[in-house]
Amino acid sequence: MREIVLDTETTGFDPLTGHRIVEIGCVELFNHLPTGKVYHQYVNPERDMPEEAFKVHGLSEQFLSDKPVFAEIVADFMDFIGDAILVIHNAEFDMRFINAELSRLGFQPLPMSRSIDTVAMARKKFPGAQANLDALCRRFEIDNTHRSFHGALLDSELLAEVYLQLIGGRQPGLELGLLGGNGKGGGGPVLERVKREPRPHAALPEELEAHAAFVGKLKKALWLREPE
Repeated sequence: MREIVLDTETTGFDPLTGHRIVEIGCVELFNHLPTGKVYHQYVNPERDMPEEAFKVHGLSEQFLSDKPVFAEIVADFMDFIGDAILVIHNAEFDMRFINAELSRLGFQPLPMSRSIDTVAMARKKFPGAQANLDALCRRFEIDNTHRSFHGALLDSELLAEVYLQLIGGRQPGLELGLLGGNGKGGGGPVLERVKREPRPHAALPEELEAHAAFVGKLKKALWLREPE
């Protein structure tokens, strides 16, 4: 099962008021385990950077000015995510921005049914507790000390670890699910059976003597009856 843990950074909160994506980060999972494949791209939003947004992610208008616009990266982005399920923290926010960018270019929007919202998962699992990424990292003892700013790729990597804990944690031997019959992935678990010779089960002489002595003490023992 292929999943993509995804995060975006933006210029604001609402794409309908002109805000745009400025960074996309993705981490590929297969059978809930990271494969090592990632997608990361800064995006020129073709507009200014509000101070409030800059304080969140630290991406300035000047830094983004020479980065590709979304139209230039959309093909690579769509190719990377393919038809995988998208694991997103607060999925509605990121999906609205991605779909706004896609619609602007004439692409079909991605259905919400393709997404898994880890905020909803966390609130269901821990009612009343904080469900932001930092709080979940603390709960699951995931090191996020290097997270001074929000960053799409870093946050996707942290979210991949949080998601693994939300669905039950790493199970010993789960990585076997990555291997098929040819060891190249795509199949079920590969279990190698070790053939063992049957163990002898004959009773020892002293065991037979002990049994005979025990039976001799019984009245009408079944073991002493003549077969009919």
